[in-house]
Amino acid sequence: MEKKSAAEVVATARDAFNKGFTKNVTHRMKYLKSFKKFLDENEESIVQAMHEDLRKHREEVRFEISIAVNHLKYLMANLKEWVEPKRPPKRWTDLLDGVYIYNDPLGVVLVMGAWNMPVLTLTPVTGAIAAGNCVVIKPSHNCPAFGNMLANVLPRYLDSMCYPVFLTGDIHQTTILLEQRFDYIYYTGSSSVGKIVHLAANKYLTPTTLEMGGKNPVYIDPSADLELTATRVMWGKCLNSGQACIAPDYVLCTKSVEKEFVIHARNALRKFYGDDPRCCPIVNNQHFNRLQSLMSGLNIVIGGRTDPLENYIEPTVATDVSPDDPIMQEEIFGPILPIVTVTCFKDAVETLP
Repeated sequence: MEKKSAAEVVATARDAFNKGFTKNVTHRMKYLKSFKKFLDENEESIVQAMHEDLRKHREEVRFEISIAVNHLKYLMANLKEWVEPKRPPKRWTDLLDGVYIYNDPLGVVLVMGAWNMPVLTLTPVTGAIAAGNCVVIKPSHNCPAFGNMLANVLPRYLDSMCYPVFLTGDIHQTTILLEQRFDYIYYTGSSSVGKIVHLAANKYLTPTTLEMGGKNPVYIDPSADLELTATRVMWGKCLNSGQACIAPDYVLCTKSVEKEFVIHARNALRKFYGDDPRCCPIVNNQHFNRLQSLMSGLNIVIGGRTDPLENYIEPTVATDVSPDDPIMQEEIFGPILPIVTVTCFKDAVETLP
């Protein structure tokens, strides 16, 4: 079958929405159940695709799927209540009127998924389905195996006129897609691409959600349980090799806390991985080289080994890091944890950018 252009895909979805195919609440519930069935019945295919793209461990993929399934259960449990008209308080000017608020669908929604957690970035799709919209689903071109699996399998469960999967091979094709008129855009990914999405949305004043990461600091107070804290911080930093928007980016603590934290962090990694702490690899050469460059000149106290053939970076902790160092100027998005020492909580707050 010949691949449709971006304009054709959006026009088909808009025609389906205008004909009311997705507005019926029974229809919405049916396709939410079908989406859950897709996740339940195709777990192995999803695991294989994400291993091919990211060499992601099976348990990490199952973790993503479980979150998506729980989100679907939440939508299905509350949908009927959400679609009921609301009766706001009346003003004196409309005392004799029937006043209602209806939560109507917007139309055709574009959901642009991220490469780091492809299944999780499908959750806005299910939210848009629950709201009665048609949805154009665009997986990241950095995950071709997952995107192809989605394009081939999802139409068995969802109407492809209402919920098409549109694959783009590069940024140019994504730009063409963004030139189309949507009624809402949901993007998950980097700030640099987020700016492009926002600029494209300006043309039609399209409402947009940009779900992006940042430099998420962790302040460790001297009163904390440092063994538990180190275990949790290192778990967050190692999940998907730190390639998650909510991963701890760096630690702020006193010098005495730092010393004990490093001991517990090393023990946590040994507990997680044994003597060979291998997370999944970095997604591609570009990001691997960026991370390797950020590691240059750091005082590394844990890890630090890299393998350019495998795009592998060992979970790494660095001390004596200055707020002015290159690694502190951008979101790390990798398994490298810098520690910046401060004298107290107030000092930590003032150190934040």
